[in-house]
Amino acid sequence: MKSLGLVFGAALAFATMAGAASAETRVTYKSAKSGSSYYQMGVELAEAMKAGTGGDISVTIEESQGSVQNVMEVRARGGDYVFTTPPALVGLAQEGRAMFEDRSVPAFDEIRALFPIPSLTMHFVMSEETGATKLADLEGTTILLGKGSFGATEGEKYLEMFGLSENVEIADVELSNAVSALKNGQIDGFVTAGSYPAPNVVEAAASTPVNVISMSEDQIEETGRTRLVIPAGTYSGQDEDIVTTSLPVAAFTTTKMDDETAYQLTKTYWEQKAKMSDTSPWWAGVTPELMANITTELHPGAARYYDEAGITAGGSGQ
Repeated sequence: MKSLGLVFGAALAFATMAGAASAETRVTYKSAKSGSSYYQMGVELAEAMKAGTGGDISVTIEESQGSVQNVMEVRARGGDYVFTTPPALVGLAQEGRAMFEDRSVPAFDEIRALFPIPSLTMHFVMSEETGATKLADLEGTTILLGKGSFGATEGEKYLEMFGLSENVEIADVELSNAVSALKNGQIDGFVTAGSYPAPNVVEAAASTPVNVISMSEDQIEETGRTRLVIPAGTYSGQDEDIVTTSLPVAAFTTTKMDDETAYQLTKTYWEQKAKMSDTSPWWAGVTPELMANITTELHPGAARYYDEAGITAGGSGQ
């Protein structure tokens, strides 16, 4: 009888441990290339989820080659898949347009939004010596655009759009060398896109006097991008708000995710955001107002949280 009791006790302990293990919800978060700011955000978000749920939600970070790949993988992923991409890209996928032409599948219609993350924010960073305070002042300067990035493509588009492409020299320097090239006078300025405060802009502003250019309301409207204000004081020597353009980015999943997991992910994200901001200031740029940029249908679990929190899809409290 004693041995039978020991066997029963061991079985009960095993069942208890198995139940505890099964209580952990595992999520895969696919964001960007390792080494990028968005990959680092994913790492920070995973740590926040672990802390905020007491380990009940475990997030594994996966490297990605870009937002299009993230969307395409919806076709083969399950209910544990969370990914980041601009909301506009989800719209293109669901409509079968642009890079998703002839590649649209029913799975795209099941994509649902969770929460916004820091936006890709355009920065035109100019040496203070140039006296440049607006885009027109770039005429006659040497600018570093970089290659292959959103910032490089967008910067080139703006130069063409505002009649500057023939009057600005484009430096053949890697973006990773922008700060040193600016300090030693190789370039007059550089263009970069990243969540603010952008590390390379922080470094540049701390090492040499710079102006981060504001765009006019008409210019912003002409670009077709989302208006964003970088608050005064974000960068050294920046005494006024910077008005610029941005590309909103958000976290998504699909209807395969259960409502409770989507609810806990969304709730924990917003509850941990302040702590994340203390470590990495780019999280401070995420506010309920960014919900206005999410055009994709919310996951029912996420919608439940926003209803409880009094946050509307328009980004303001109810």
